[in-house]
Amino acid sequence: MAARGKKLINDPNDVVTQFIEGLAETYPGLQYLDGFPEIKVVLRSDVAVGTYDKVAVICGGGSGHEPAHGGFVGQGMLTAAVSGDVFTSPPVNSILAAIRAVTGPKGCLLVVTNYTGDRLNFGLAAEEAKSEGYKVEMVIVGDDCALPPTQGIAGRRGLAGTILVNKVAGAAADAGLPLEEVAEQARHASELVGTVGVALSVCTLPGQDTSDRLGLEQIELGLGIHGEPGTAVTELQPVDVVVTRVLKQILSPETRYVPITRGDRVLLLTNGLGATPIMELMIATRKAVRELQLEYGIATDRVYTGSFMTSLDMQGFSISIMKSDAAILQCLDASTKAPCWPAGTNGDRQKPAKISVPAPPSCAMKSDKMLQQSRELTKEGCILEASIEAGAKEIIRIKDSLNEWDSKVGDGDCGTTMYRGAIAILDDMKKCYPMNDAAETVNEIGATVRRVMGGTTGILYDILCKAAYASLKGIKTVEAKHWANALQASIDAISKYGGARAGYRTMLDALIPASEILRERLEAGDDPLDAFIVSSETAMTGAESTRHMQAQAGRSSYIAADKLASAPDPGAMAVAAWYRAVALSLKSMSRHSKS
Repeated sequence: MAARGKKLINDPNDVVTQFIEGLAETYPGLQYLDGFPEIKVVLRSDVAVGTYDKVAVICGGGSGHEPAHGGFVGQGMLTAAVSGDVFTSPPVNSILAAIRAVTGPKGCLLVVTNYTGDRLNFGLAAEEAKSEGYKVEMVIVGDDCALPPTQGIAGRRGLAGTILVNKVAGAAADAGLPLEEVAEQARHASELVGTVGVALSVCTLPGQDTSDRLGLEQIELGLGIHGEPGTAVTELQPVDVVVTRVLKQILSPETRYVPITRGDRVLLLTNGLGATPIMELMIATRKAVRELQLEYGIATDRVYTGSFMTSLDMQGFSISIMKSDAAILQCLDASTKAPCWPAGTNGDRQKPAKISVPAPPSCAMKSDKMLQQSRELTKEGCILEASIEAGAKEIIRIKDSLNEWDSKVGDGDCGTTMYRGAIAILDDMKKCYPMNDAAETVNEIGATVRRVMGGTTGILYDILCKAAYASLKGIKTVEAKHWANALQASIDAISKYGGARAGYRTMLDALIPASEILRERLEAGDDPLDAFIVSSETAMTGAESTRHMQAQAGRSSYIAADKLASAPDPGAMAVAAWYRAVALSLKSMSRHSKS
């Protein structure tokens, strides 16, 4: 029976912001932007907004991997780090705030770990920053060697090798190189590193139950650092045996994950996952160095041992191997004041820990008059309001079911993420949604979910809303055919930016069949409400059918097919649930209006 994990925390919702506050108090060279809780950015205290005369290097991702990435902010490494909620990609607004805070005329490099949510959020932030006049380049790190070389569209995950790439990029930027050369050095480093991890236990998220997925005498190879299952489970073995297996996976001549052969020289990073004693890490390092030399004919130029990219309280370690060359060594040996890089740091605080979030170039604010008019609802406005409320309340109702499904095929927080969005929508709709304008209301829903949901789910729903808004904009009286066109536009946008298609085991497996049936019935002349009801039933059928699909996108793509069959895709079930709730709400309103 699962038990609630013990944590030295206050409120599970405040762990990231309170961690950042403690980090800035501990290390005088760090500050954070005063944008809690939405914006969680750690930055160098010696970099003034807009005046930095070198390339800024920014990394980030979900929290729970400390000291990555905030602990690696400092002269010679990262200029800023963007934190999302635990295991959740940081939202676009946070990334933009970091870019605006530290980027000067030479531009900035975004180093992004290869997860769908990180790619989407950092990618959209990069595009928006470019539109504001910033010079931005992006390098994606996928150093995972546990997965097959071709793994759907998701690709190899970004793991602890990212830390080495950050050090190379930070040193190149600190040397005054232009943006293109900094990006090229980071990209070169990312192509030379491979990582495999081993877990003895599953991590426990703040406020959640401890997983019993691994038995006392079991270990997991090819782990997912967000709590998702690894690629194989085996019996607990001596660490020397485990290290041998890990090195064999990284250096496999068949897969060629890394361009390393006999006679080469390498850098070795042994990384603790959060609850592994340094003694055990050193034992693993000892074996790795000897194995590389005696079995592979490979010498180690540098060895780093410690906790660099963790997974909360997970027991285990990962090994990263990077091919060494003169340029890489020069960057890794360059001085840095990043507090958690092994070289350490010294310095006195010269500025306060907290500074203001830079405002965007322009902020479109609704006038009081517009908001007052939006509260005087027309018949169509009332229908739209009731529909949104029905969809949001249904998501709130099924929160635990979504989490349960996601715990089997993902990282267990789909329901919690969707719940945050639903609660915020219900709150914002009473304050700032112009219900009489369908397009603007859809746009505002996108802004809401972008602000509070984060991660892959938040950015995909924001993309969905933005595409629907573009389709509906300028239409005075929105009819069923317009909604059908907006739905198709949303599907096209999600597929374009997320890369998924029908059959990939995503939300699109609910939306695509629903859209097809809706358009088919409307073109046949069916009553729009009847067409919508049938479409919603099709969406639910499509969502249920994901049980029999092999995932090709998102974190589920890392999980074996037999495990996926135990639950439908939670994202597809969520979209089918609110879609169905909206349809039933319209049916109920229609029935009451006729009686």
